[in-house]
Amino acid sequence: MDNKGFISIEYLFSIFIILIIALPLLFISQSMIESSLNIEESVAHRVILDDVANSISQVNSNGEGYSKSITLPSDVGYYEITVENGKLTMEYADRMGETLIPVSNFDSKYNLHSGSSYLVSKNGNGRIVIS
Repeated sequence: MDNKGFISIEYLFSIFIILIIALPLLFISQSMIESSLNIEESVAHRVILDDVANSISQVNSNGEGYSKSITLPSDVGYYEITVENGKLTMEYADRMGETLIPVSNFDSKYNLHSGSSYLVSKNGNGRIVIS
């Protein structure tokens, strides 16, 4: 048997074994990176939703005529927040997040869009108005 040929087959076999081990590790690491990016995006949107809910609760807990300005950031992509009696719903990138708020005295149903500023106020009737 020729020694040069035997070494070549041995090297090819070892490279094949390294590829068998390395490729699944590459796919697993890619999956973990995508998962962490999805979690980061979800947390960023959840923080925005909680900030809006806190602002509405703050306006509700203060007296009539109190108002607070909120600006929805646009750096996390496009999203829409629906304000209804008792809950806020955020829709973004085919996903949905929801939080409950104890305020049930809204003037009507509101749709808030990313990148816009809104004024949340409590009118003379004790209702929350977003304009």
